[in-house]
Amino acid sequence: MNHRIIRLALVQMAHHGSRDHMLDRVEERVVEAASQGAQIVCLQELFATAYLCQLEDHTHFDFAEPTDGPSVQRMRKLAAEHEVVIVAPIFEKRAPGMYHNTAVVIDADGSVAGTYRKMHIPDDPLYYEKFYFTPGDLGFRPIQTRYARLGVGVCWDQWFPEAARLFALAGAEILLYPTAIGWIEGEKEEFGAGQHDAWQTSMRAHAIANGLWLGAPNRVGKEGDVEFWGASFVVSPRGEIVEQADHEAEQVLCADCSLDEIDVVRTHWPFLRDRRVDAYQGLMKRWIDSTDL
Repeated sequence: MNHRIIRLALVQMAHHGSRDHMLDRVEERVVEAASQGAQIVCLQELFATAYLCQLEDHTHFDFAEPTDGPSVQRMRKLAAEHEVVIVAPIFEKRAPGMYHNTAVVIDADGSVAGTYRKMHIPDDPLYYEKFYFTPGDLGFRPIQTRYARLGVGVCWDQWFPEAARLFALAGAEILLYPTAIGWIEGEKEEFGAGQHDAWQTSMRAHAIANGLWLGAPNRVGKEGDVEFWGASFVVSPRGEIVEQADHEAEQVLCADCSLDEIDVVRTHWPFLRDRRVDAYQGLMKRWIDSTDL
């Protein structure tokens, strides 16, 4: 029997200045991951730039690039050289006045396997993403790569069980959520532990409910008034945290993911089997008013 064990790497990094400098640093981390046997390497949200959304600043649109721009071209060359899949989240310039928060999935031969555009766009203090990003229009479609079928969301998507479910129902084997989340200055002492726990718990629940592997790489370091909390982690289909990074350091986090476990878990916890697909029409509504009952 062939056992499908995929080595997944999450790259947790701080911001280090220019795009060129960041790409140099990221390349070092990808090479490090490949040297540890990684087959799939997932980078953090907006990996080549600072997290730009703390301010509504029109000059920040200058940091955007097309999906065949310098960041993706550099990662494509790197992927082919080391035969690794790279999930590269960028600030995409799609057309004049239309920008997306996008993850480009590069296959192990350097070709682009697929693209995901962030569907859920937040607008919170210091996370003013609606100013920058048009909501995605590609849906929740898994992307087939040489090593596994990936369901790739981006950051805010990680709070929505509907997205995880749709990726799972379309055949995803690993859910990935490249992330930029942290503590706002002045809130950490009172709310920090609870915020981090909620973030992790939400994604562990996605892994359990859908019987999938899941990885979430996060940024670290202080940018403006946000302290990114790192703590990148990998979760099994049973919801077990199999690997986790710390809150401060840059790190390449590797974990072996047995894709055979998906079938084992789903036959013991048959949540997908027992879904009442005939009874969920209300999920298509924004809110269920009393007149709808």
